[in-house]
Amino acid sequence: MSEYSQLIRLSADYSIKPFDCGNADLNEFLFQDAVEHAKELLAMTYLLEGKNCTKAYFSVLNDSVRRLDADSIKSFKRKLLHDIPHKKRSYHSYPAVKIGRFAVHKDFHNKNFGRKMLDHIKGFFLDNNKAGCRFITIDSYCDSVGFYLKNGFDFLSEKDKTEDTRLMYFDMKAIIPDKSAL
Repeated sequence: MSEYSQLIRLSADYSIKPFDCGNADLNEFLFQDAVEHAKELLAMTYLLEGKNCTKAYFSVLNDSVRRLDADSIKSFKRKLLHDIPHKKRSYHSYPAVKIGRFAVHKDFHNKNFGRKMLDHIKGFFLDNNKAGCRFITIDSYCDSVGFYLKNGFDFLSEKDKTEDTRLMYFDMKAIIPDKSAL
């Protein structure tokens, strides 16, 4: 755990160190698709690099939470009605950032790397409110849903209960220390 780590924004000329999270789809994205997504301005990928391997990576892209989608979940609708000022409740969508891909090298599973990376992502978008981001969204693989629930995410829709992935969200207002300080 005390090994050197550095967060790097992936570029076309960067040589990715060995990585295997145990999921072929996530491994393939990193080595075959991440650079192309950046070139096409679809998603930016960040690597947590150690001396000998890539410990974790995540990609992020812009998103929105549409009120129409939110209306299908009573608890989310109540949150919007309670937390968002009256004049803003009529918006058709609310700003979000989506975590497109998120993976931790299998040698670092169950060592809090995932939680720390999620905390970093939350802080990155909250620090100086760079993008007006209210929510973080993710299409979670069903076997990862428990991890995201433990880290403050909740389901955005019930429509995807039988799908391979579940759309989840995190409300950034939940971690603002003094909500009146903004």
